[in-house]
Amino acid sequence: QVQLVESGGGSVQAGGSLRLVCATSGYSNSNNCMAWFRQAPGKEREGVAGINTGDGRTYYADSVKGRFTGSQDNAKNTLYLDMNNLKPEDTAMYYCAAQPSSWCSYSSLLRVSTYTYWGQGTRVTVSS
Repeated sequence: QVQLVESGGGSVQAGGSLRLVCATSGYSNSNNCMAWFRQAPGKEREGVAGINTGDGRTYYADSVKGRFTGSQDNAKNTLYLDMNNLKPEDTAMYYCAAQPSSWCSYSSLLRVSTYTYWGQGTRVTVSS
């Protein structure tokens, strides 16, 4: 059974940093599509960072490039999102998503429809 559990959210002031963690189980991280998404109140869910775990290449949304870094620890079956220089507009619920045994093009990594499995989310609040 595939499970994704996010943690690490919280409240910070603008300019601060957080590290989100997605612990996974039920499949191998050796060759999968994985991503971080976020959803602010009243807005659609949007992809912020996607990774093909087979080659480790990460693709970022323009809104977070240079501030967010996605990474993985295959030994721990864990995905990370390091968020720096946070802005109030980064406030949202953040979700981890996985599509096991897949390789995704850059154009599909940040699409909601690419993913079958989702975590429950972790909330990030950035105050000005």
